Amino acid sequence: MTGAPKIRVLIVDDHAVVRTGLRKVLESEPDIEVVGEAGDAQHAVFETRATRPDVILMDVVMPGKTGIEVIPEVLHDAPEARILILSMQDDPSYVREAFEAGASGYVLKEAVDTDVVAAVRDVARGGRYVHPVLGARMVAADAEERKRAEQDPLSNRERDVLRLLALGHTNQEIASTLYISVRTAETHRAHVMQKLRITTRAELVRYAIRQGLLDMDGDGRDG
Repeated sequence: MTGAPKIRVLIVDDHAVVRTGLRKVLESEPDIEVVGEAGDAQHAVFETRATRPDVILMDVVMPGKTGIEVIPEVLHDAPEARILILSMQDDPSYVREAFEAGASGYVLKEAVDTDVVAAVRDVARGGRYVHPVLGARMVAADAEERKRAEQDPLSNRERDVLRLLALGHTNQEIASTLYISVRTAETHRAHVMQKLRITTRAELVRYAIRQGLLDMDGDGRDG
């Protein structure tokens, strides 16, 4: 690594203590340099323009736009940057949404320091990284989804949206509950209606009842 350019990293997280911890971990590595920090999506865009990082280590849940929502905007300004999502959300559906938005990697906040460093290096080299625990869950979830698709055409996320719609939530409330954009919530809603070939909320509610979706506890996932 001697003489090679360092990997320039921008840390985006709304908790200062998390940013400080990540900076300490990353800057202890001889081939990594932290070039900036941001506490929300808006400042992430500004810092990306100012620092031109190689890797953006991005939290998901932040004030205003989520980390996943801001990915296209960040990549528009810095298409050469690689986005590594760092999140507490361990549901495979979040991983898929992050990659669909343009992320190159996804690592859990519970990961050990060496995992975060390895993830930064992998995406900086042009690879894709998924935390091993999540990778195993994604394989299991894919198998389960293929099995269930024979009886139910909806994905797990579409079922989440269906349930919240049946409970009377608006698209904005669904987006907030599931940490997705309003546009994504609207898209999921359209797919649900299309796949089930229903056109009214009453039909939607009846379907949700038949599937037992309204018997579940809570209104959505924890943040």
